[in-house]
Amino acid sequence: MFDRLREDIASVFERDPAARTRFEVLTTYPGLHAVLAHRATHWLWIHDLKWPARVLSNVARLFTGIEIHPGAVIGRRVFIDHGMGVVIGETAVIGDDCTLYHGVTLGGTSWQKGRRHPTLGREVVVGAGAKVLGPIAIGDGARIGSNAVVVKTVPPGATVVGIPGRIIECEQDADRRRRADTAARIGFDAYGATRDTPDPVANAINRLLDHIHHMDSRLEAMSRALEARGIMDHFDHDADLDAAIIDSPSAADSPAVAVPTAPHGGAPPSA
Repeated sequence: MFDRLREDIASVFERDPAARTRFEVLTTYPGLHAVLAHRATHWLWIHDLKWPARVLSNVARLFTGIEIHPGAVIGRRVFIDHGMGVVIGETAVIGDDCTLYHGVTLGGTSWQKGRRHPTLGREVVVGAGAKVLGPIAIGDGARIGSNAVVVKTVPPGATVVGIPGRIIECEQDADRRRRADTAARIGFDAYGATRDTPDPVANAINRLLDHIHHMDSRLEAMSRALEARGIMDHFDHDADLDAAIIDSPSAADSPAVAVPTAPHGGAPPSA
């Protein structure tokens, strides 16, 4: 029991720079109190003391603002930061070293008994206000962005944002970024946000613009060929397209990357 308590306190220092002393963490962190209370309520629950377990869990919710059903399974070194408004359902499973922020819901989407809440793997970060709903699996090391609504399984290492949740970063990209970040000790991203999180809508529009550039370049090449045969006059490339790009909000501090265009008479870029 004391070994796990030491682990819990150490995990707070790893993931919260505001933590100063062990005594302060032990006495003032509601996320830690909620996890400790859950261990007692879960023990009561699995020993068929359902009513006392529910009563104790409601007392813990009263003091911490965090609602954890006694039937939920929580691994080691789970850190609930701030914690107010967190709801964890009966059949939810949270793996080791996960981090949840305030307003997170691990909820169910069915009134039927049985498995109806999500399963989180190891080292998952769920950002503030995110909702993970239904009997889905969130892979090891996944990041759920703040206010995302996730209703589908997320592969390991992926980053998910938006409503409904969309994968914007795969495991290979996340691993490459975390290896480059020497300051990250365990690949931790506060609130489930990466530093260069792209906008999925802007990304889709920019891909359409890439395709328009490709078609424009091909039409320009065709017009040159028609002009060479005296069929029609050549028309120039539409220069206004060069400025048609949507920057991701996360890239506000970095220079915009222009959409590639083919030189006149050259090979068009791939669509």
